[in-house]
Amino acid sequence: MRTIVTALCLVACMAACNSGANKAPQKSSSQLLFEKLKSIEGKGTLFGHQDDLAYGIGWSYQAGESDVERAAGDYPALFGWELGGLELGRQANIDKVPFDKMKEFALWAHNQGAINTFSWHPYSAIDTTKNAWVVDHIVVEHILPGGSHHSTFLLHLDRLADFFLGLKTDTGEAIPFIFRPWHEMDGTWFWWGSSLTSPGQLQQLFRFTIEYLHSKGVSNFLTAYSPDRNFNSTEEYLSWYPGDDLVDIMGMDNYYDLGQGPEGLNKAAQKLEIVVNYAAANNKIAALTETGLDMIPDSLWYSRTLGGLINASGLTRKTVYAMVWRNHDLSHFYVPHPEHPALSDFRDFTGQPNIWLLREWANHPTE
Repeated sequence: MRTIVTALCLVACMAACNSGANKAPQKSSSQLLFEKLKSIEGKGTLFGHQDDLAYGIGWSYQAGESDVERAAGDYPALFGWELGGLELGRQANIDKVPFDKMKEFALWAHNQGAINTFSWHPYSAIDTTKNAWVVDHIVVEHILPGGSHHSTFLLHLDRLADFFLGLKTDTGEAIPFIFRPWHEMDGTWFWWGSSLTSPGQLQQLFRFTIEYLHSKGVSNFLTAYSPDRNFNSTEEYLSWYPGDDLVDIMGMDNYYDLGQGPEGLNKAAQKLEIVVNYAAANNKIAALTETGLDMIPDSLWYSRTLGGLINASGLTRKTVYAMVWRNHDLSHFYVPHPEHPALSDFRDFTGQPNIWLLREWANHPTE
């Protein structure tokens, strides 16, 4: 009898073990976001706007307001936010957006089905009075492991991690997001840029940043790589690249080419095809991570230039999202206000079947 009972117990244990072994591991929120983004490749390009819920032309911090919604009748599918100043322990970022409000906006966007993406223009850890655009001193080599100011940089990363760990729903679930650090590194206007930093140092900085955030328990994000327009080949595009194991989104920031008429548009399309080709070959997502025309002096810029870029070829149509910069005031804005000559064209652009605002994205089924 004891033998029979023992055998039955063994069978039960084996069945339980096999059941557990066959059960697929639960996917993380960032994995689910990646898969949903990948599923729209070639079908739609999400439209994004920086600081869209925080302020716009003639308003600030009004619940439910959005210059994109005012202009197009729907919110952007992707909301961009900036973290510069957080590393110093400040209450508001470099554009005076309070970080507690930013968390509220990010939660609202997530609850509506939108995506949040965060950039970071940090102050120098060598001299914290100097912002990201001060390029009169070398920084990166001194904040890497073994550098004179590495401990200060770790403090900056700790504050970043604490913010990200606080991005939770009301039920305590982590909100997935896109993190886009050390962008436009191929330009000369940031202290981590090409005039002060070698490609090897930037790769090390990028890798250390992401791995450190992971070590602090921040795992609910996709990582974006986004040099500026200063490349004409895959090799040049990847000059600063930290590696496929870290990056999920292959991006390009490009303002200049898209303000240079048809010739600039052709150059931008060639560069975007390089980005899309690499993304397609390496299971990544391609994006136009920053773009726009300040004050939109060309009233047909959206349909003719940005739309022309996205629709330039079968490859460029695989761009999964495109984000324009913020609407600060009437002297600095990228989405037209109701009285602007580009308003009708913007509506035409956002009304194209493959340009998706929030409703199209939120209603897209998860595959």
